[in-house]
Amino acid sequence: MTEVPASVVAAGGLVGGYGVARWTKKRPLGGVVLAAAGAVAARQWAAKAGAGKAAALTGLYVAAFAGSHPLAKKIGAWPSVFAVAGTVAAASWAVERCACGAE
Repeated sequence: MTEVPASVVAAGGLVGGYGVARWTKKRPLGGVVLAAAGAVAARQWAAKAGAGKAAALTGLYVAAFAGSHPLAKKIGAWPSVFAVAGTVAAASWAVERCACGAE
């Protein structure tokens, strides 16, 4: 079975967490989605890139979640979520790519 890339898991957690919270009107349920995806991504980052890079990417994931709130006041909720999800996905992809020795 093919593993879903951590970049996709992390971006999906940010988008999915917001979507679940918004559509169910239950913020804690969205938080569960966000946390579960973050945990899966962090485990994958650690396995592929090492503990230090995994910690940095996990910090970025948390910062992206927190930063999406003030950003949403400037550009709107969904654009903000997509912007931070894209940022996390790109950083994750770059770190994983370099960790695998790809050029």
